[in-house]
Amino acid sequence: MTDTWKTIEQLAHRLESHSKLPREQRILLQLLKIQEEAGEVAEAVIGALGQNPRKGHSHTWNDVESEVCDVIVTGMVALARMNPEASAVFARHMERIIARDLSGVNGTTAPQ
Repeated sequence: MTDTWKTIEQLAHRLESHSKLPREQRILLQLLKIQEEAGEVAEAVIGALGQNPRKGHSHTWNDVESEVCDVIVTGMVALARMNPEASAVFARHMERIIARDLSGVNGTTAPQ
């Protein structure tokens, strides 16, 4: 597997280099992109369940998984565009989640 954060940083850099908008607008648009991708998850779930009468079973659960991955990547790119230390920010956040939700579960301990 590739270094995920290196790839995320490359994607963020590519987007940054192609935009002439002010930084604040670039970040806002990237944050809106997360919502767009989440909408595609919803569309895929509806399609996987066959709940759109016009489209029937238009998606599979593999499509849903792919769309969820797109949401995750888009969120990571947003974080990288907001903060050059995105991987450290994310790692600290995960430590808080572990301490809050997993401390003592299956031998997991809160980070020191």
